[in-house]
Amino acid sequence: MPIVREHMSSNLLSVDPADSIIEVAQRMVERNLGAVLVLDAGRLLGIMTERDLLRGVARGLRGDAVVVEYMSKDPETIAPDDTTQHAAVLMIHGGFRHLPVVERGTVVGMLSIRDLMRVVLEDSAPRGV
Repeated sequence: MPIVREHMSSNLLSVDPADSIIEVAQRMVERNLGAVLVLDAGRLLGIMTERDLLRGVARGLRGDAVVVEYMSKDPETIAPDDTTQHAAVLMIHGGFRHLPVVERGTVVGMLSIRDLMRVVLEDSAPRGV
């Protein structure tokens, strides 16, 4: 069974809870990211996702809004040595597409639903001749 460490992204973008939500959205677009980690002194406070941004817009997002007002607080996390199957179960039951990977209290990666799809396709996609 594949483990999270083998498929997570370690090229992470973290932001401060007091950062401008508009600036964070621009950084997400520049890096083509669907989610960023919200850290305070290295401690995971939340995650800011595309859905969070969309909810903010729907609620009348102000130009001076900051990340902490719209982020998903205390996100579910997974350990790097957990299985990708366990990660998939957490995502499906939790209704989210990004899962911070935490080892001994430190964020070491992010696993997305896209990463999990690659795991599935590696096992089922036909190989070239």
